Amino acid sequence: PAVTQTIALTLTLSCLAIFKLPSASAFLKPSSAPNSFSPARAGSSQQLTSCLKRTITPFAMSTSTYNGENLLESMSRACSDTLGREVNLETSRGGGASGGGGASISAATDSNTGEKYFIKSASASGGGSNMLYAEYIGVKKMSETNTIKVPKPIAFGEHHGAPRDINFVVFEYLEFSGGGNGRELGQDLAKMHRVVSDNGKFGFDVDNTIGATPQPNLPWIDNWADFWIEHRLGHMLKLTGDAGLDKETINKLMSKTRELLSHNPEPSLIHGDLWGGNKGYAKVDGSIVPVIFDPATYYGDREADIAMTYVFGGFGPDFYEGYESEWPLPDGHEKRKTVYNLYHILNHDVLFGGMYLRQAQGMIDSILRM
Repeated sequence: PAVTQTIALTLTLSCLAIFKLPSASAFLKPSSAPNSFSPARAGSSQQLTSCLKRTITPFAMSTSTYNGENLLESMSRACSDTLGREVNLETSRGGGASGGGGASISAATDSNTGEKYFIKSASASGGGSNMLYAEYIGVKKMSETNTIKVPKPIAFGEHHGAPRDINFVVFEYLEFSGGGNGRELGQDLAKMHRVVSDNGKFGFDVDNTIGATPQPNLPWIDNWADFWIEHRLGHMLKLTGDAGLDKETINKLMSKTRELLSHNPEPSLIHGDLWGGNKGYAKVDGSIVPVIFDPATYYGDREADIAMTYVFGGFGPDFYEGYESEWPLPDGHEKRKTVYNLYHILNHDVLFGGMYLRQAQGMIDSILRM
């Protein structure tokens, strides 16, 4: 029988480390908050500390401040402003876990309508508030495409008052089922990928995170290979101390990566962290539909999303058939898959250490032989 999962389980991975097994226990396992993160390998401590001091690049948040007597009242006002009707939120079951970056997970129900909402909140004085805003913007961009289902973002704001100033983001609450149509998931993802950046460049409106690791998206960059080398590969190499490789090998890797990424892709809106634990199927208006969540959104090569689906599995043949039926991948994507997934394996070394460095070095050897 299908196992019902709530949004409180499936969304706890935002701003958290990536876990290998997409199990319910993994959803509930919080990683260390970025500002207190201990590097997995001592050799990368200086680079990681420098990066994590900022968490993500500071930016001006478009934040509405609410002076409610408590957090629930402020969130009620924020939702009322967004929805254009009076909302009165009351505490509900379905939350209470701890998210990455100091974020708290909860749920609330509107006593006026019975509608339930999923909530993330974090101290306004910490990096968690920026993470929440980046997630809100990313999910909002995906929702606005009207292509694939995501938890609809309702409101983002700041509660100013007791017990302390708190930033929050409110999403619709989804009930997840145990399975659904993988072909439809592939087709819907391809439709989202057809949405490209307004400026024709690669990047995003804000920096965000990949797991618990800061992910730079700014400045916007015209050329895809330049973007990947500067904001993705180069970024992770700094955090891993060049993956233990000498300068000559790193220069060869950069050169080969530029060669392999010279295929001039469109700057598609992509999820950015599409492993098996960040997709599911939810009951919406009486039907089971595919859903993606907990993104590291940016505009980049759509192949990067497809590549990551292979890292830990969880996507069946019907998913790939559905994607290909909607928008076939171009020649050379198999080689580029290794380039894109190197980024995620290097990130795993940053987060966990262990075997991931050796795996990354093996991938680099494969890339250099292409």
